[in-house]
Amino acid sequence: MRPTFYSFLVLLILFACQKEKQKQDSPKPPNIIYILADDLGYGDLSCYGQELFETPNLDKLAASGMLFTQHYSGSTVCAPSRSSLMTGLHTGHTFVRGNKEVRPEGQFPLADSIQTLPELLKEKGYVTGAFGKWGLGYPGSEGDPLNQGFDVFFGYNCQRLAHHYYPYYVWDNDKKFELVGNEGKQEEQYAPELIHERTLQFLETYKDSSFFLYVPNPIPHAELKVPQEYEAKFEGRFEPEEPYQGVDDGERYRAGPYGSQEEPHQAFAGMVHLLDQQVGEIMQKVEELGIAENTLIIFTSDNGPHKEGGADPEFFDSNGPLKGHKRDLYEGGIRVPMIVSWKGKIKAGSTSDHISAFWDVMPTIADMANVEMPQNIDGISFLPTLLGNADQQKKHNHLYWEFHERGGRIAVRKGAWKAVKYNVGENPDALPELYNLANDIGETNNVAEQYPEITKEMDSLMRVSRTPSPVFKFASETYLDAP
Repeated sequence: MRPTFYSFLVLLILFACQKEKQKQDSPKPPNIIYILADDLGYGDLSCYGQELFETPNLDKLAASGMLFTQHYSGSTVCAPSRSSLMTGLHTGHTFVRGNKEVRPEGQFPLADSIQTLPELLKEKGYVTGAFGKWGLGYPGSEGDPLNQGFDVFFGYNCQRLAHHYYPYYVWDNDKKFELVGNEGKQEEQYAPELIHERTLQFLETYKDSSFFLYVPNPIPHAELKVPQEYEAKFEGRFEPEEPYQGVDDGERYRAGPYGSQEEPHQAFAGMVHLLDQQVGEIMQKVEELGIAENTLIIFTSDNGPHKEGGADPEFFDSNGPLKGHKRDLYEGGIRVPMIVSWKGKIKAGSTSDHISAFWDVMPTIADMANVEMPQNIDGISFLPTLLGNADQQKKHNHLYWEFHERGGRIAVRKGAWKAVKYNVGENPDALPELYNLANDIGETNNVAEQYPEITKEMDSLMRVSRTPSPVFKFASETYLDAP
């Protein structure tokens, strides 16, 4: 007997109901919020030891999740660090390995052939948004954030123009968003506040979707400027102040060189205070929207503290016990704070000494979102550590960094051993410095002569941990171009 139309319709409805139930039973992929401070040092948060000012919201984030003590940035300056984050590759392999300007605006672009983290997540149905500073491709290039997997972008495309917090415009996707309140020398529209407003709007708009929210906050990079209400909180607390004389008019005004600042200590503390407040407001918004239990929040910094525009990292002990600053490959230039919180998933108030780096973020997030990872990346997922399964955590054989300015610099870490080589271009065959971080976190005692075999091994790792780049070259490639 042939089924009637009505019985067929009933079967169709039952099938549709079953599919809907399966859809409802399938766990929604977690939301990811990745907040990247700019030039914030390892010791600039009170939960990492800062004593001259407090960061209560970031402390609260740490109390709700896991604080990492041995996390590393992708590089010691902006663009290559962010390239490492986006590609899962360290600076011996990632496409952008240095800060390379493209005039009149922007930096050397990521290639379209490179699969980035947002592109990976879009394949899983994520909505992707970036709010802040980009630096990986000039407007309209293949490296433009809209061409690298982001659905929405608001902020600075160019990291040089991001030196200025009262700019003439920022980018709203592919169009300039003119800030008429900053015409001439006016300072009425503080860009980090406008960017933050759009960040919160993104959360409200896509609260019911799975989203990847990338927040490369442009502060506390120089120049040291913040609205008076934030600076006033610290008035008179950090004397003596040494005024910084910058560029306040002429052709170079708001074109890269930093502006003057009469009270740099006060301004810097005010900027970190604003950063902390904005993180707190993101946390609060996630709670208000009822999505906290399905939202991972990561906070970190792109490299160590800077000494520019009047900044004084020694005064604030911004690198804590570490040696070096931004542009160094000693620990102070690349070891950064990282806090990860996921309500109900990560143990509150926990701490991890797991050794990790920016290139581990892509595989970690892919692991969380159940996305197939790209082949031949350098990263290792640290999701087992986050979920309290340290016994299942894979570890790196070694970590590698290279830096192409100031004569060329290379660093390798393997276990507790850290090797650093400076002036690679001039002295490619010189032995590296060697430090045991287990008992010398400040890299004060070079033990290369005492441990010649380890020094030789680390030097060998330096030689084989990179592939040549046609764009980012050391002065001498003799040392580094071995296959």
